Amino acid sequence: MTETFVSSGPLRLWTERTGHPDRPAVLLIAGASAQGIVYPDALVDRLVSRGMQVIRYDHRDTGRSSIIDVDRHPYGLSDLATDALAVLDAYGLPSAHVAGASMGGVIAQWLAVHAPARVRSLTLLSTTVMSHDPGPVLRRAMAGEPADPDDLPPPTPRFLRHLAGTADTAPGVEADLAGFRVMNGDVRPFDEPAAEAILRRCRARATDPSAAAHHGLIGRKKGPDLYTPLSTITAPTTIVHGDQDPLFTLAHAEALAAAIPDAHLHIVEGMGHVYFSPGLPEQLADLIWMTAGATAM
Repeated sequence: MTETFVSSGPLRLWTERTGHPDRPAVLLIAGASAQGIVYPDALVDRLVSRGMQVIRYDHRDTGRSSIIDVDRHPYGLSDLATDALAVLDAYGLPSAHVAGASMGGVIAQWLAVHAPARVRSLTLLSTTVMSHDPGPVLRRAMAGEPADPDDLPPPTPRFLRHLAGTADTAPGVEADLAGFRVMNGDVRPFDEPAAEAILRRCRARATDPSAAAHHGLIGRKKGPDLYTPLSTITAPTTIVHGDQDPLFTLAHAEALAAAIPDAHLHIVEGMGHVYFSPGLPEQLADLIWMTAGATAM
C-alpha cells in the first residue's frame, strides 16, 4: 500500500493504492462528504486477494485533500468527476474498473457517460440516477409537502425523523455514528466499534472537518451534462442496492436498472446505506470483482 498526493488542476488530492501496479485497477469513489477510507479495509483487501489493485482517494473538501473556498469557487458534480479522472491520469491508467457509492455512484455514472473509454466496468452502490436531484425532494419531504409524482421517492419516514431530530445537534463522531445506525437499518447487525473507529480516524486526519459539508452545495452548479441519457453507457454495469436503504429506496436502483442497457440489478437483503455489517464488505468486493470479470479485466 502506498499513499501519494496527485494534482487536479490547482488542487491536491490524497490517494492510496493497494495491490500490485500491474494488476487490473479498481477506482473506488466515495459518497458525499466521505473520505476514501470509508470503504472498509476488508473490501479493499478482498479485491487485492482477487488479483486487483485498488485506488481510494479523498474528494476535494474531505480528508487530506484540498479545501475549497466555495463562495469564490463553487463546484459541481462534473468537477468532482474531473478529480476522479485526474487520479487515473496520475497513476498512468488509461482506464479502470469503477465503483461508486451514493454520490460516488453518480460520479461513476458521469464518467461512464462522458468518459466511456476510461471505464472498463461499472459498479453502482446504494445510489440514484444521475439526473435526480435529492435536495429539493428532501426539502419537500422535510416540510411535509406533497411529493412530485414525476420524481423518485424521498427517504424513509424514519430517516426523515432522524434528520429532523438532529438538526440542532453539534457535529462530531457521536452525531455521525447515530446517523450510521439509522442508515444501517435493523435487519443486518451493525458493527458499531468498526464504524466508530473509521469515523474517529476520519475526524483525526481531516484538514478541516467542516469543509465536507460543501458537498451539499454542489447542486448550485448544474449543467446539461447531468441529463445525458444513461442509455449511452456501454460498460458492463452492476447495480448493488440494499432493500433496507433508508436514503435511496429500492425504486432508485430499479430506475437505474431500467435506464442502463443490460445492467444487472443485485439486491442485497438487509443492507442499508452503510457497509459496517460483518461480512458485507467482502460481499460487495466480490460483486465488484464479478462485474470486472465481465470484461477482459
